[in-house]
This record gives sequence, C-alpha cells and structure tokens, in this order.
Amino acid sequence: MQGLLRFEDQDSARGDQNIAMFYPTSTQMVYRRGLQAIPLSVDLWIHYINFLKETLDPGDPETNSTIRGTFEHAVLAAGTDFRSDRLWEMYINWENEQGNLREVTAIYDRILGIPTQLYSHHFQRFKEHVQNNLPRDLLTGEQFIQLRRELASVNGHSGDDGPPGDDLPSGVEDITDPAKLITEIENMRHRIIEVHQEMFNYNEHEVSKRWTFEEGIKRPYFHVKPLEKAQLKNWKEYLEFEIENGTHERVVVLFERCVISCALYEEFWIKYAKYMENHSIEGVRHVFSRACTIHLPKKPMVHMLWAAFEEQQGNINEARNILRTFEECVLGLAMVRLRRVSLERRHGNMEEAEHLLQDAIKNAKSNNESSFYAIKLARHLFKIQKNLPKSRKVLLEAIERDKENTKLYLNLLEMEYSGDLKQNEE
Repeated sequence: MQGLLRFEDQDSARGDQNIAMFYPTSTQMVYRRGLQAIPLSVDLWIHYINFLKETLDPGDPETNSTIRGTFEHAVLAAGTDFRSDRLWEMYINWENEQGNLREVTAIYDRILGIPTQLYSHHFQRFKEHVQNNLPRDLLTGEQFIQLRRELASVNGHSGDDGPPGDDLPSGVEDITDPAKLITEIENMRHRIIEVHQEMFNYNEHEVSKRWTFEEGIKRPYFHVKPLEKAQLKNWKEYLEFEIENGTHERVVVLFERCVISCALYEEFWIKYAKYMENHSIEGVRHVFSRACTIHLPKKPMVHMLWAAFEEQQGNINEARNILRTFEECVLGLAMVRLRRVSLERRHGNMEEAEHLLQDAIKNAKSNNESSFYAIKLARHLFKIQKNLPKSRKVLLEAIERDKENTKLYLNLLEMEYSGDLKQNEE
C-alpha cells in the first residue's frame, strides 16, 4: 500500500508536461494491479478515486461517468466490509457535490441495509438529507407518484390530484393552500424516514450480532508475526457465524478479510476453498491458486488438497503438475511423493508409480529413508503388480544397505508367507 502511494507521489512531482500526461496512465495501471490483488482495501479505493478526481479533465463529459463507475466498482468490491463506511461516505459526498440528490438517496437505500461500523451515523445523515430537501428532488418520478398515492389513500382520497396525463409528478404545485402544502411535504418526509427506519432497525439487529466479533479483530492487516490464539479463535467463530447466518456475498467478503490478516495460516485458506465448493468451481481454483502460489508456497496440505480437487475435476495433468512443482520447491517430503504415487496408481500408470518410488530410493538422504521407500515399492510390486520375485529383490537389496532395519525383515517375511498361501490356494 505504502509503495503504491510513493509511486503516485513520485509521479506527481515530475515537472515535464509530456511526462505528466503519460504518467497518470502508468500510475493508474499500478493502482489497478493493486486493487486486483487486494480489492477489499478501502484505503486503496479511496486513494485511487482521489487520484482520478485530481487527474481527469473536469471538462470532459466522460469524467463523471468514470468516477461514478469507479465508485460502483469500489462499493461492489469492498462495500459490504464492516469497516467500509469511509468509502460510502465519500461516494455520498461526491454525488452531493454534483447535485445528484436522487443518486444520494439511492446510495442511502443501499448502505442502510448493510451492517457496518457507522450504521447509526449513516441513518442520521440520511434523515438530514430528507429534512433539508424537497421530496420531489430526492425521489425518482415513479417513487414520488407512489408515495403521494400512498399518503392519499391513508388520508381517504384517490391521490390523483396531479395534472392528468403526466407520467412524471408535478411535485406539489397542484396544492395551492400554503398550509396544506407544508403538511403534504412534511407527511412525505415523515413517510420516507419511517420506511427507512424499518431498514435501520433490522440493520441495527444485524450489526449487534456481529459487533463482538468485529471488536475481537485486533489486527485486520497482514503481518509476519503470528496471531494470538484468541485472534484465530475469533476468526474461526466469526466465519462459522457468517456461513450459518449471512449471505454468500457477506461470507466471501469475510473470508477475504480473514485471509489478509491470516494469510500464513493454511487452515483458513482450506476452509475458504471448501466453502466455495458449493458455489463456484472456478472460485475454489482461484482460492487454491492464491494460497499456493503467493502466500503458502511451502505448505504441503493445501497443495495436496488443490491437487485432489483438480483430479476430482478430471484435470489429471494439472494435479500432477501441482504435486511435482511443490516437491521441486520442498524436497524430501514423503507424504507428497506418496501422494504422487497414489495419483499414478489410481489412473493405471503403474510404471510411473514404480519409477517414482525407485527415484525416491535412489535419492534418499539416509538408509532409514531408503528402506521406507523400499518397503512401499515392494508392497506396490507385490500387491498391485503381483510380481513376487521383483518385490523380493527390492527388499533383499534394501536389507543389504540397512541390515539392522527390522521392518525390512518383517515385510519380507509377510510377503513370503502371503506368497506361499496364494500358491497353496492355487
């Protein structure tokens, strides 16, 4: 984050006009790459939007559309974050500056239904927005007509007082009595706030259910230092709560927040991938890819689960590549080599399975490790390939190298005994 901002500051300091014209595009690309990597960063979205406001030509008719579109991308990406209030507030203030009161109302319609830290502050500002402006300026034409008809039905008349044939409301110009006009406007304001009060009450209840979890998040950012056990426990319980009670969108946002501060804990990446299995195959793949290629390149379990997932999807070569690449990165893990052997076995590649075990014996760092793989190879040859002589040879060669290893003798004895039984049965 700081690196991105320093890049922007360096660009801004350049004096040459031609370079100044070029570098906003360069900076914009850096911002976009940053936002693609961490789309939940409210701070980064705010800095990017401020950058656009400073560099885009205010005389260009496309400028406002670009900024509004960026705000929309921002709130779609990060707007359901519990701490996204500054982003929403910035969006509202910008639309107010443009004089777009109806758009401001539409934004409040959204934020008042999202559990955020400053939910009460938003509702207070919404009430001020309603009280300080005429209802006809706050609502769309359809909403305004509907509201007048609703109030008219409550008051016992049709509500069709407006000029006939007009699709859009005339406001309240048809009311000539000043006292009635003031009453009508106040009634409309009261009803608008009343409807949103119901939204606020529900949202307040949702906030209260999450408040303790949010208070328990002491480090929402990434750091190489381990998290305290209480922090990890809080994240686990919060995720379980949101999975059980929240929408899919809220669950994903919470997982994204979690894997920022818990990026080095594979259990959270695994939990995220498992959750996504019921929602999106590509989503699962994306979670595994980020975990394995960026944050956890040396953690075996998440790599093996990714390989198992790809195998389940029928992507056998991809599963092979994942396991092979990890083994090249982290040498000497028996569980990974055996997982590769099992993969080949399941798909009928017995020669490759045998070759992998022979290679493990050849490259073993100790007699004990060599004997371990020799036993695995012997059992593979005997039980899968039904080749007793070859299996016997593997164990006898292993005994020559590691004469004190009792497991080799026991496996040889068991194999010979099983072979005799099979011969007698025949």
